[in-house]
Amino acid sequence: MADETTTDTPDVQDEDAPDEDAPQTPDDTASDSTSEAAAADTDADAPDENAPDDDAPDAAPQDKDDGDDAPEESSSEEETSHRVTIEELLKAGAHFGHLTSRWNPRMEKYIFMERNNIHIIDLMQSQVLLDEAAEAAKRFARRGKKILFAGTKKQAEDIVREHAEECGMPHMVDRWLGGTMTNFQTIRKSIRRMEEIERMDRDGTLDKLKKKEKLMRLREHEKLEETLGGIRDMANLPSAIYIVDVQREDIAVSEANNLGIPIIAMVDTNGNPKNIDYPIPVNDDALSSIELVTSTLTDAVQEGLQERRMKKEEKKKAAA
Repeated sequence: MADETTTDTPDVQDEDAPDEDAPQTPDDTASDSTSEAAAADTDADAPDENAPDDDAPDAAPQDKDDGDDAPEESSSEEETSHRVTIEELLKAGAHFGHLTSRWNPRMEKYIFMERNNIHIIDLMQSQVLLDEAAEAAKRFARRGKKILFAGTKKQAEDIVREHAEECGMPHMVDRWLGGTMTNFQTIRKSIRRMEEIERMDRDGTLDKLKKKEKLMRLREHEKLEETLGGIRDMANLPSAIYIVDVQREDIAVSEANNLGIPIIAMVDTNGNPKNIDYPIPVNDDALSSIELVTSTLTDAVQEGLQERRMKKEEKKKAAA
């Protein structure tokens, strides 16, 4: 169960400390043009692709449909090409894992080789699994579902916020609040408190308070806005969550699992892919890798939203 939180300001779990084991930055390997280039000094073949099980169904207690959730045709467009190329993944440094001493054995099937005590991720699997994650995100959006974007590590904050806002999805980038999903009603109370202070500011009520009390209210609002501003319009639990780093956001993973909320996530070699519905084995520390994966998922969400709009327009025309 999630941590208990107070009515006005929920307890927080401070996770601002950077990773001790940041992966190496992309080097000349990134200029290679094929998946084998990730293993520059070996002739070993890449391991067989290891795709996860078929799509998990949406969890019941999340967003309500708005009446346009008819049964879908199974995986409409069969993709004949990938959303990103191996070269793009290489250039982004997506293949660089962590030190071999810091690995999670559950990631073994996604690791291509070791080099200089660093695990190298099999980008052929990354490519396929990113496709599957993007298609899942597209389906959620096409059905009017909300995907919560979560990335609280410093290098992910701006990227996650920007892309979530770009496609109209809620986000948490300051820090993950314990109970954000499992204690959602308490979180909503804190959001209402934040909105109440905003109303007091607009109608001049704050100006009538003593200077010290006014400053206290403004500081309270600032703190709430930093942590909850990205989910202020999320009236219901999300139907899915996208996580940049499953090791850092382990509380978010646990809450989603407890509620049956599907997880799309970047999983590095030190992470645990278990209980992740759509794992994407990639470097989750490099800015370029985070940007590539997040922008790819955002594009997929926008495609789903566009298809949804077109479907509604067709229905209107048919009814006219």
